[in-house]
Parts: sequence; structure tokens; C-alpha cells
Amino acid sequence: MKIIAHGIDLVDFARIEQMLRRHEERFLQRVFTPRELADADNVKNRIEKLAGRFASKEAIMKLIGTGWRDGIAWTDIEVTNNALGQPQVAVTGRVKQLADEKRIEQITLSITHTSNFAIASAVALQTIE
Repeated sequence: MKIIAHGIDLVDFARIEQMLRRHEERFLQRVFTPRELADADNVKNRIEKLAGRFASKEAIMKLIGTGWRDGIAWTDIEVTNNALGQPQVAVTGRVKQLADEKRIEQITLSITHTSNFAIASAVALQTIE
């Protein structure tokens, strides 16, 4: 596999807290899938989890290279964890279409947190021909 694109994003927990105070239900439904919301509800620090997922989605859009336009929905990107806790990415809808056009075969993701920030790094991979 070869790396064909990279995206990175940093999110301040205060930004997520502010969005929740202002537009909680609308923000949550617009940005996160039902599974992501359930996962966030099952951890000690919900804000940390949501911020990590938010940063992940932003990082993935940076590697796709289009930004949030042309029919792209936040929920076209779903970030979950496998049994070992490693983040996994699933793309659907317009994001899947764009990833296919760019011949992205896999997206790997790393998320980390500090006491105030979440950072995500996403890498797009393609088979070497």
C-alpha cells in the first residue's frame, strides 16, 4: 500500500462544549451517526470522545480534499473502534463516491487527546500497482 493523502485536525474541547450548549440536538444529529453517539454515551468523558470523532471527520475531509460541500454530510463518515480500541473508518454516500474516484482503498486513523484537545491524523492508502 502507498500513502496518497494525509489529513490532520485539532479540536478544542471548549468548541464542542459550546456547540452542545448552543445547538445540542441539532449539532449531534447533524455531525454524528447513531453508533458514534451511543459510543460517546458509554464512556467516562463524552466530550473527549465527541471531540476525537469531530477531529477525525475534519481530518478525513482534508485528505479527500473537497471540504464540506457538494452533497457531503458529516454522517457520511463514521468512526468506531475495533475490539482492540483502534479507530476504524467507514465512509458512505458522497464521501465514498469521492474516495472511490480518488482510488482510496483504505483510510487509517489515529486519535489522541490531551486535557483540552483532541487531534486526529488520517492517511489514505492505495494498493501499489
